[in-house]
Amino acid sequence: MIRVGITGGIGSGKSIVCQVFSLLEVPIFRADEEARKLTDSNPDIRIGLTALFGTSIFNGAELDRNRMAELIFNDKSLLSQVNGIIHPVVERHFESWCELYTLNAFVIHESAILFESGASSKFEKIIAVTAPENIRISRILSRSNMTPGKARAIINNQLPETELIRRSDFTIVNDDRQPLIPQVLQLYNILLSIK
Repeated sequence: MIRVGITGGIGSGKSIVCQVFSLLEVPIFRADEEARKLTDSNPDIRIGLTALFGTSIFNGAELDRNRMAELIFNDKSLLSQVNGIIHPVVERHFESWCELYTLNAFVIHESAILFESGASSKFEKIIAVTAPENIRISRILSRSNMTPGKARAIINNQLPETELIRRSDFTIVNDDRQPLIPQVLQLYNILLSIK
């Protein structure tokens, strides 16, 4: 089994690409979803975040995500510390999850910050999902509590697409013009052929 990472900036369409792979019965590990669950349930994460922010960062059992986002958004050092608490736990969880799929040709790990988190070295192949910035902003604005300014700020905090493409093995263009399914099918066949 090979491990494939899928990454891309916010609004690029990673999730829809993963849905297509999922229809092809490829197991998908959604790192953001898993991190969210683990942040509320894992004692090591709770201890680390409480030590960093104090007990008020949690509302009962749940992390106050809005408050944490405000605290770390413009503080790269604090963001790095938070990633250092959460990502090792998520990666251990991914390792355990992979044990369930050893008979599959490949599995996919979806993460917006595959390179930034340092996890990229754990994958045999990496796919970048890209889309023009105006399309990404339009997609982001369809989410709740988003403004054009917030959307641009998030995009500016992520790796530029040119860098994602340079570091990745494959690129899927999700620009609402080039058909998506043929691109995914082509990659699916390539990944199946890798031994």
